[in-house]
Amino acid sequence: MKKLFLGLAVTASMMTFAQETKTVNTDPIKKEKQPIRFGIKAGGNSSYFSEQKLSLDNQKVGFHAGVLVNIPLSQKFSLQPEVLYNQLGARSVISSTDVTTGATNVKTKSEYKTTMNYISVPLMVQMRPTERFYVEAGPEFSYFINGKNSGDSTISTTTGGITTTQSVSNSEDINKDNVNKFNLGLGLGLGYDITQNLGINARYINSLTDMRNQKPEGTEPLNHRAFQLGLNYKF
Repeated sequence: MKKLFLGLAVTASMMTFAQETKTVNTDPIKKEKQPIRFGIKAGGNSSYFSEQKLSLDNQKVGFHAGVLVNIPLSQKFSLQPEVLYNQLGARSVISSTDVTTGATNVKTKSEYKTTMNYISVPLMVQMRPTERFYVEAGPEFSYFINGKNSGDSTISTTTGGITTTQSVSNSEDINKDNVNKFNLGLGLGLGYDITQNLGINARYINSLTDMRNQKPEGTEPLNHRAFQLGLNYKF
């Protein structure tokens, strides 16, 4: 009888151990791949031309806005095509003087701006080292719509604490025949999902295509450089 009870106890113990082992092995914690999501995004641009040195004096402020679709490829990787209205260009401070003669101070500043509007299609591959943070990289294809060159001169004269300002402005449309309609660039950025729907994104775009339709012989390529900072909302 003792041998019978001992055998039953050993059998029960083995069955309990096997059940526990089976439960642990067959019930792993899995994160399912996220669904495809559509969204919108918008933000500011700070752009300049490749022939210029990076400084605050040549940064042209613009904006970008459009739609996106995020396509998960795995738990950590996703593909995000976008269609954006993208405003690029550059600014140049041609001259800036500050002269004081007796009791009179005269400040003169002249600057030149180029604004170029594109429809851009970035194709970003995103990788998530954490659930909310991601890095991204990929090509950006753009088509030139229109643009404008403008110049502004400001003269401020101060005498006896009283300041008078004179401004002169002029602008002209960019001749589309002089511009390369298609532009190829490379983008590198990072982002953070503040909530499940709302996120913030920063990106740097380096153009590879000369923006001029015909590059003068002996000159360096003229390309766009742009920093972007914006918000996105996924539905």
